[in-house]
Amino acid sequence: MQIGFIGIGKMGLPMGRHLAAAGHAVEGFDLSPAVLEAARQAGLKTTGSLAQATAGKDVVFSSLPHDAAFEAVGAQVAELAAPGTLYIDTSTVSPQASARVAAVLAQRNIPYLRVTVSGNNKMAEAAQLTALVSGPAAAYAVAKPLLAALGPAQFYLGEAEQARLMKLVVNLMIGLTSGMLAEALALGAKGGLKWQDMWSVITASAVAAPIVKAKSAQLVENDYTPTFTVDQMLKDVGLILEAGADLRVPLSLTALLGQMLQGAAAQGMAGDDYAAVIKSARLAAGLPSVNG
Repeated sequence: MQIGFIGIGKMGLPMGRHLAAAGHAVEGFDLSPAVLEAARQAGLKTTGSLAQATAGKDVVFSSLPHDAAFEAVGAQVAELAAPGTLYIDTSTVSPQASARVAAVLAQRNIPYLRVTVSGNNKMAEAAQLTALVSGPAAAYAVAKPLLAALGPAQFYLGEAEQARLMKLVVNLMIGLTSGMLAEALALGAKGGLKWQDMWSVITASAVAAPIVKAKSAQLVENDYTPTFTVDQMLKDVGLILEAGADLRVPLSLTALLGQMLQGAAAQGMAGDDYAAVIKSARLAAGLPSVNG
């Protein structure tokens, strides 16, 4: 297939490369010259024009940072793509923004799949993303072999915005896990438990969810190199709270997580991994930011 890929940063680039490795002709586009150069160095064909990335394509993917970028690109795809071109967006955006773009695309007869992906950039590089999909069932049938190149699991959830909401549900649980760890580890450290001992017990206990085990390898070494930053998680918490307000679902713990993330950002950790709420909780407890 002829595929355009808009947004070839830390998530889009590995996805585009996997699609190319599967035998498809992929052409990537990004607004950042540095990102375009990095993609070229990684072996992905690129273009400096969104119109070129869209023209003559069977499928157009996008991976974008927020609602505003997504709506702008969605409008351009609707204008530039030929009717019948399949548009697949993998961004984490609000259901409301997604529904607005869906209406614009429908007017141009462009089928649209919401394919939110669960996993970080390392999982994207390893082709281990989980695809959460909603949109027309016929479009999903076409896209499923493409999505298989990105990871082993795909879940089809419905015809409309179900994938957008499911991604927020998953990210709510991921974010709250970091908040839980922050308070638990601060309590243990203040009481004299050794950092490495706590991680050894936690990762062998009933609370050792996959996300806890995955994070433990770097956090036991006080490594907060970001896979997903504090600021990025704050963006997602905002989307989650917006969805809760729209659906009249109280999300008290999520609101508290937002305040924990704001605290970490105020302490200079906005660009650290979102698990930096653990460092922030240590500081609040009168402990050093990292275990000595």
